[in-house]
Amino acid sequence: MVTPDALTEHAKKIADIASESAMHFFRGSLGIEFKQDESPVTQADKAVEAEVRTYLKQHFPGHGIFGEEHGQEAGDGRHMWVIDPIDGTRSFLSGHPLFGFLLAHLVDGRPRLGLVGMPALHETYLGVVGNGASLNGRPIEVSHTTRLDHSVLYVNEGDKIFCDHPDLFNRLMNAGQTRRFAYDCYPHALLASGHVDAVVDYDLQPYDYLALSPLITAAGGVMTDWHGHALALDSDGAVVSAATPELHAELLDLINAEK
Repeated sequence: MVTPDALTEHAKKIADIASESAMHFFRGSLGIEFKQDESPVTQADKAVEAEVRTYLKQHFPGHGIFGEEHGQEAGDGRHMWVIDPIDGTRSFLSGHPLFGFLLAHLVDGRPRLGLVGMPALHETYLGVVGNGASLNGRPIEVSHTTRLDHSVLYVNEGDKIFCDHPDLFNRLMNAGQTRRFAYDCYPHALLASGHVDAVVDYDLQPYDYLALSPLITAAGGVMTDWHGHALALDSDGAVVSAATPELHAELLDLINAEK
């Protein structure tokens, strides 16, 4: 059995490997392709995931692996690693530094370890449920904000929310003390470290949210889908993160308010 401390050390090594690989390509010449959903894939995405998979197969040969670029490989049925090699490929290919690397470790389908690496910022956020969260090895925790009207609220994928849920978008535009629009993983990492109080996110894939959930939980926060259910591989990709249960409950009420 691999201990939480051993998993943490391996996760840190993997983050270093992914960061070095990504920065080799960042702001360089990129070969760009587009998937069927029109999202871009770069040489960097594929290279980072390939290196991480090589490490995982060497050190955890019995574990399953699920990555954005190379799909799923079955393992022992209990343990699975989930990889997003570059979360925010559009940021990456446009030279914007707020792209990340996401890594989750699941036990019996439940995310227990989550890592958010920000290669261009030299930041690594790591959380293990029951063992706390850290930024570059220093302990972090969420804020104590309990009221939405006192909160710093980030709305991720706001353009998609506007198109698919215009009434909700309008409600969000009147929520929070301070609102910001963003994309990708970094607002959730800022929530785990106490700088942001809440994040509403939408249209995510498992490799987008499964690393975030244990990080935020380990830092003392709450992250669920829009109905308040725990996140798993089959969640629908509409998520909400909050620093406190009170703030989370208020956001769920806002999201699910009748039209």
